[in-house]
Amino acid sequence: MSADGVTFGQAISRARKALGVSQKELASRVMKEEDAGPISPQYLNDIEHDRRSPSSGHLIRQFASILNIPEDYLFALAGRLPDDVRPDTSDPEKVVAAFMSFRRTLKE
Repeated sequence: MSADGVTFGQAISRARKALGVSQKELASRVMKEEDAGPISPQYLNDIEHDRRSPSSGHLIRQFASILNIPEDYLFALAGRLPDDVRPDTSDPEKVVAAFMSFRRTLKE
């Protein structure tokens, strides 16, 4: 959840509604992993009501692209590290320094 209290699901719901897109339409545009077809409208409904979280970075990136929301913002709301950053977390000191910098930036 962000400082203004917005959850991942609320951000998705607000952006979808602002674009005038139904849950069914958005669900049909968000594809599961490679060649697995679209997510279900019920899964999207569960995400929007914060009953479920996106299961992968792949889904987060698709929501960001389709709804024109910054990808990094959605990753933060989902409480996940982006896939391109995750391999760089093997050095604990580097991770701690990065989070300290992140916290300072958000508090400014």
